[in-house]
Amino acid sequence: MRIVIAEDDPLLREGVALLLRAESLDVVATTDRPDAFLAAVEEHRPDVAIVDVRMPPTHTDEGIVAAVEARRRRPGLAVLVLSAYVEQAFATELLSGGANRLGYMLKERVGRVEQFLDALHRVADGGTAIDPEVVAQLLTRTREDSALERLSPREREVLAMMAEGLGNTTIAERLVVTDGAVHKHIRKIFAKLDLAPTDRVDRRVTAVLRYLDDTRRD
Repeated sequence: MRIVIAEDDPLLREGVALLLRAESLDVVATTDRPDAFLAAVEEHRPDVAIVDVRMPPTHTDEGIVAAVEARRRRPGLAVLVLSAYVEQAFATELLSGGANRLGYMLKERVGRVEQFLDALHRVADGGTAIDPEVVAQLLTRTREDSALERLSPREREVLAMMAEGLGNTTIAERLVVTDGAVHKHIRKIFAKLDLAPTDRVDRRVTAVLRYLDDTRRD
């Protein structure tokens, strides 16, 4: 796995690089600016980019903008965004083009090495990894008149785990239920969100994006 890291905090940047190299992963470039990040993506053609949300010169959304641009230039690029705080507008902006190969994690999660590496491998393998704290905070901001109000508490719990990027088996393990029970909950979620079966739409991704978009508009 070839990785580019874009993070303006030198301690975090080099710490993540050392951690990944210790795991025998190939960190091909590290940088502290969005323009240098895009240049590194063009030059090294990495499999995964780890990108800070806030970067120079204004420390607002440069990292997100650069990540979106990198995905436009290289559609197969997996991106794991790191943020110090929960910023749902940035999460949904990044996910608006599709949730595959995308992750959004709080920086504090890097210290929990197993969880951080799990998220990295998940996005590299084509999945989604949304920090559970991000999902938890978004869940509390859902509007009362939302379509999500149709969901039962357990169905909302399952959808929140889907938003983290967890698969059915992992969800079943967390809830201490069978895979069949999880499948039943997900079918009900699709029905209540009016997501009919179709070959052209990934209903799982659509449900998660609707969940994130609805909380963003609150």
